[in-house]
Amino acid sequence: MSRRLTCILLVVILLTSIFVTTGYASSLGSRTLKFGSRGADVAELQTRLNNLGFYVGKVDGIYGIKTQDGVIRFQKSRGLRIDGIAGPETIRALLGNYVSYRGYSSRDLELLAKLIYAEARGEPYIGQVAVGATVLNRVKSSEYPNTIPGVIFQVAYGYYQYCSVKNGQIYLTPNETARKAARDAVSGWDPSKGALTFYNPKYTTNKWVRSRPYCTTIGNHVFVK
Repeated sequence: MSRRLTCILLVVILLTSIFVTTGYASSLGSRTLKFGSRGADVAELQTRLNNLGFYVGKVDGIYGIKTQDGVIRFQKSRGLRIDGIAGPETIRALLGNYVSYRGYSSRDLELLAKLIYAEARGEPYIGQVAVGATVLNRVKSSEYPNTIPGVIFQVAYGYYQYCSVKNGQIYLTPNETARKAARDAVSGWDPSKGALTFYNPKYTTNKWVRSRPYCTTIGNHVFVK
């Protein structure tokens, strides 16, 4: 065998090894993914976790600490074995729940996280969950729109329901704490005690909101019906 042919064969073997070990040609579900895995299927895993609200950061196709943590959080939320490995059971659950989380779409969940971040990012965690709960309480109420976007972007009698919508902060990128608070609120945790809205008494002069029935106070926010 000539030296040239030998070199060509070595290159082919090397490239084949790279594609097999990194999984660039793999699709999600074709193999078990764990810490250290690389490839297109890892990138798809990361994208799906991000879209469901289990934020893992940049989609780079590398199964690192953040991706492992996102898988663990997803496994906890679905009652799966918690090992940080995206095996067949975890991937089946992930593929089956790509569109919604407890009845709400990933877009709804992200929008709720955006509102929480815009309105309460300086508040204690329980207060952030409470802000998310007030949105969901409105969704359930016949007096308000029956969707998360409808509630958040509602303009009644010429007034925005949330200052963050009016001033544009609703479009800021939420952090993982806000996303977790959104998931907890959607899962049924309501520290607001059934409140439909909230306000900061230091900055709010609105007589209507101050006249509403009191529910509780968390951090700087007063929650009312």
